[in-house]
Amino acid sequence: MTRSDQLTARLARVALGHFPTALEAAPRLSAEPGFPPVWVKREDQSGLALGGNKPRQLEFLMAAALAEGAQAVITTAAAQSNFCRATAAAGARLGVRVGLLLRGTGQEAVQGNLLLDRVFGAEIRFIPTQDPYDPRVTGWLDDFVADFRRRGLQTHVLHLPGHTGTLGAAAMVCTGEEMARQFAAQGIAPQAVFLAAGSGLTVAGLVLAFKALGLPTRVVGVSVQKPAAFIVPLIVERANAAADLLGLATRVSAADFDIDDRHIGAGYGVPSAESVAAIQVAGRSEGLVLDPVYSGKAFAGLLAQLREGRWRGPAPVVFFHSGGAPGLFANAALLTEALH
Repeated sequence: MTRSDQLTARLARVALGHFPTALEAAPRLSAEPGFPPVWVKREDQSGLALGGNKPRQLEFLMAAALAEGAQAVITTAAAQSNFCRATAAAGARLGVRVGLLLRGTGQEAVQGNLLLDRVFGAEIRFIPTQDPYDPRVTGWLDDFVADFRRRGLQTHVLHLPGHTGTLGAAAMVCTGEEMARQFAAQGIAPQAVFLAAGSGLTVAGLVLAFKALGLPTRVVGVSVQKPAAFIVPLIVERANAAADLLGLATRVSAADFDIDDRHIGAGYGVPSAESVAAIQVAGRSEGLVLDPVYSGKAFAGLLAQLREGRWRGPAPVVFFHSGGAPGLFANAALLTEALH
């Protein structure tokens, strides 16, 4: 943490990633007819376990767990979860046992993030649901925790409802503050920042940071999971809970950000024709590596809005590259058929 990270200064943090991540111009994308200047926030280069936005969250989440004496942490998500992969790596780095409760059958191919989970030594269990909001998840987590505690491990749970979500959103306020400094250093005032919205924690943190700092840049979350009517209230709730945790008087409302839910496709974790096309545009114009279910869908949302002419003029737009490269390789067979 640098001394200029004022908004999150009261929170404990453990070093896991390489920060600040770069903010760089994308000149070939910017040259597209009708496009404003495009910049990329390279959170994919954050260092831990192939990078992404999760290592920054885990710097705060793991610090809180260690402060409580945790010898193990357990979290839950999809079988190809970027958060689970980063948590497994953070545990390996810090000497903390990691349990992963993954949504799936256990018959999934061991590739992409799931392969890395095993490389980093996580203990993996599968649960028969694909819904992150399934009410049964809490019981399955409790069983996993009880098992770890029977082994004598002081165990901490990372689960988005409750304090984990609040702290995860607060952690991303740090990213927003970092971006504001980079905008000032580059002499730019972006119209908008586009990013993938899964749980919505990164959107919540950026919106809160920008509003607290008086930055007019609009945050546009491209939903990869749920319709706007579902995720917007959650983002507002998590942003305001994070404000309370950080001691900020700022309050976020639904009017402070946008959620574009037109690019979910067939469903969460399922690549779309748009996301595959977006991967090609990003790769062939700027050498960026996107994945087909998170950053690829977010980039598809950015391209769609730019092509619709919604962000014209000299002020730039920023693509927040949240990482997810292992997901590209987990979908190699599908992509091989689609790429040309």
